[in-house]
Amino acid sequence: MNPAHVIQVAAELAIKVGQVQATAELLEGGATVPFIARYRKEATGSLDEVALMAIRTRLTQLAELDARREAILGSLQERGLLTEELKAQIAQAATMTALEDIYLPYRPKRRTRATVAREKGLEPLAKLVLAQDPATDPLAEANAFVDASKGVESVEAALAGARDIIAEWVNEDQTARTRIRELFHTEGTFHTKVVAGKEAEGCKFEDYFDWEEPVAKAPSHRILAMRRGARDGFLRLQVNAPQEQAMRTLETLFIKGSSPCSAQVREAALDGYKRLLAPSMETEILMETKERADREAIRVFAENLRELLLAPPLGRKNVLAVDPGFRTGCKVVCLDRQGQLKYSDVVYLHESEKPGSVDGAKIAALCQKFEVDAIAIGNGTASRETEDFIRSLPLPASIAVVVVNESGASIYSASDVAREEFPDKDVTVRGAVSIGRRLMDPLAELVKIDPKSIGVGQYQHDVDQGMLKQSLDDVVVSCVNSVGVEVNTASKQLLQYVSGLGPQLAQNIISYRNEKGPFRSRADLKEVPRLGAKAFEQAAGFLRIQDAAHPLDASAVHPESYHVVDAMATNVGCSVADLMKNEPLRRQIRLEDYVTETVGLPTLQDILQELAKPGRDPRQQFEVFSFAEGIRKMEDLKEGMRLPGIVTNVTAFGAFVDIGVHQDGLVHISQMADRFVKDPAEIVKVHQKVMATVLAVDLVKKRISLSLKDPSKPAPAPKAKDAPKAKAGGKPSPAPKRDPAQKPGTRLNLKWTELW
Repeated sequence: MNPAHVIQVAAELAIKVGQVQATAELLEGGATVPFIARYRKEATGSLDEVALMAIRTRLTQLAELDARREAILGSLQERGLLTEELKAQIAQAATMTALEDIYLPYRPKRRTRATVAREKGLEPLAKLVLAQDPATDPLAEANAFVDASKGVESVEAALAGARDIIAEWVNEDQTARTRIRELFHTEGTFHTKVVAGKEAEGCKFEDYFDWEEPVAKAPSHRILAMRRGARDGFLRLQVNAPQEQAMRTLETLFIKGSSPCSAQVREAALDGYKRLLAPSMETEILMETKERADREAIRVFAENLRELLLAPPLGRKNVLAVDPGFRTGCKVVCLDRQGQLKYSDVVYLHESEKPGSVDGAKIAALCQKFEVDAIAIGNGTASRETEDFIRSLPLPASIAVVVVNESGASIYSASDVAREEFPDKDVTVRGAVSIGRRLMDPLAELVKIDPKSIGVGQYQHDVDQGMLKQSLDDVVVSCVNSVGVEVNTASKQLLQYVSGLGPQLAQNIISYRNEKGPFRSRADLKEVPRLGAKAFEQAAGFLRIQDAAHPLDASAVHPESYHVVDAMATNVGCSVADLMKNEPLRRQIRLEDYVTETVGLPTLQDILQELAKPGRDPRQQFEVFSFAEGIRKMEDLKEGMRLPGIVTNVTAFGAFVDIGVHQDGLVHISQMADRFVKDPAEIVKVHQKVMATVLAVDLVKKRISLSLKDPSKPAPAPKAKDAPKAKAGGKPSPAPKRDPAQKPGTRLNLKWTELW
């Protein structure tokens, strides 16, 4: 750990040095973010997971910067180029960009025009011209460098070579690069043009066929859309900055007066800008804006994934799950309260002539035989028809009928995980089981699927995959550990996300459980092969054992704090179990009496809250949701309809809502609320229930435009717009280009689903 890094991160994140120091030490010692956030609050000053991950990320970045710094120093030392002044400059570089700018003149280069000119002996002429002495005649001086044997055939050839060298100096000048970089950031613009002949094939990028947008204001989704269009060969993407401003900047740095030599330098600077500096800055901007867009897209994806993983669970209930279908029938499975498969079959509900037919009666019989508490129906093909059919059956009113988002279920059913769980069942049965288990416990089932397959991302295949995986893994780990895991029923896939475990220890726990039977206490975990003291420390607090001998084994109280609870119980004259059940007894506890050097008030407050609600699930209570009756397909929709729906995805430009017609509708950001909305996540979350108004329906293109605005409030009066002002010469200025993300229901906004 570098002490300077600790100080720097503390300053950047506006937190205390001691908090960063403690976090860094815990991370280096193998502690996980969930463990530190939950059980080491005294050390970190109660930093939450977001702050802890920010510290971890920044420390990693600074370590990478140091590694690059050492590599550069080594390269310069090896080639005999390292001076004390250069060494000091490199040591002071605070960013990777600054470091690379310093190194650029010394970086081993491929053969360039300037290299060739130096080989011809023209560098002294370049230095003479760059000095711009008013008394120097560049033509006369260049004449002395004319040498046919070296390839310098004329005075102009000599001056051209000198200008090539000066152009490279301009490109490699740190101050020039810094100022031109600023210009590209502040005044640069993205330009896109359609590739000739690709208009029809690339029609989904039509709004970018002739598009211009400031670099500083371009949002994540448009940057990624432009890049995808360019990558797929439909668009040409460029980043430009005002050349006149750039040249004025370079002239202030390199031009001295108006001598003939100055004219040569001006020409060299223009060439250096157009041929070297501008393309270099364009590449940098494309990379930086891509990284910025990636971070935003990944943030949106991570937030959506968190909401989906923490969706309310039905809980331990007997479930009949249906994967709907028309011609191939509906796959039906019955699951017990632990999610174990008890029965599977195929029924042909939509070939029946009337409710109460053979297959309808079979559903009713299965509900009775397996004491079904709820019926889960996948939201794919034939979903609404299946829901209507099942609701028409004479089933007990206590049986909830719920439509479940089955996105990614087909991925699971064909995975190694599914084959391992159900080696003798086909993919249709596995998919139906996944649907049922998603209703019972979304988190436990969704961890079996690659998060990228769940369908809540934005340009997920375009962003940096390493950054995406790290972020999504962090979300899954955070969700799993915040809920806690029942060790005697959890799958290997769920256990591997528990703090301190991982795939191998998760498998060892499963193998031990299968061989020895259910764990009777947390202490039994120490008998699992290769689960040492450190892993036990990290994992124990997040693992639950219901009906254990020690009541705290079913809670989030860490075993390292059991002695504190024992002391509390002793002091009020009761057992730990009684203390957990009796609020008046808990009110007698003075937390200050139990503060020690290692146990502070934050931990004691957490313990007291856990005693009141041991093992409390942080997820919301499950509520049954139903789509509007009689609305089953797009043809049933009419403008102005007000319908219940469930948010399936939130993006930077709006949200997608399932209203039960097999095609999600788009709520553009301008239709999210009756006020200005900067981020759709301010208004809705994935899996949130909403009421949406139908704005437009396009049956041909299968697009639905929705609004979440309150229809009872009158729309604001449109503002008067000034006519375009005429330019000199009497012709009016063209109307400003339409921003595709400004108006709901526009062609581009409805094409976002195609761009994903």
